[in-house]
Amino acid sequence: MVIHDSDRMPERRDAFFPLAGRHALSNRVRGLIAAVIACASLVGCASTGDVVATDKPGIYTVEASATGGRMAWARAHDHAMNEARDYCERRGMQSSITTETVSGVQMMSEHASSVNFECHPKF
Repeated sequence: MVIHDSDRMPERRDAFFPLAGRHALSNRVRGLIAAVIACASLVGCASTGDVVATDKPGIYTVEASATGGRMAWARAHDHAMNEARDYCERRGMQSSITTETVSGVQMMSEHASSVNFECHPKF
């Protein structure tokens, strides 16, 4: 006698697997999470270097870079500007940008911003 799987399985699948609906929802949630991660990878990431003193007294520089997407240059610029501002604010002062150098123009290349700045007393 040969027993087939169809002979063992109940007619209704949810009678045998009562949690099938919950697992289906979990798969949908996993799919949504994967889609969010994929979108985030298209946006890219940004990083900021340390603030360093230049050879000119009272002038500092900070570099930031960003990759991915059309707005990478803006993320690099924002990170550099924010780091300059934060550096001065931690000293009870305000930042004043003297120069900014940017690089990277192609969409999927690394974009960079290098900001030179001074810290001045707050008024």
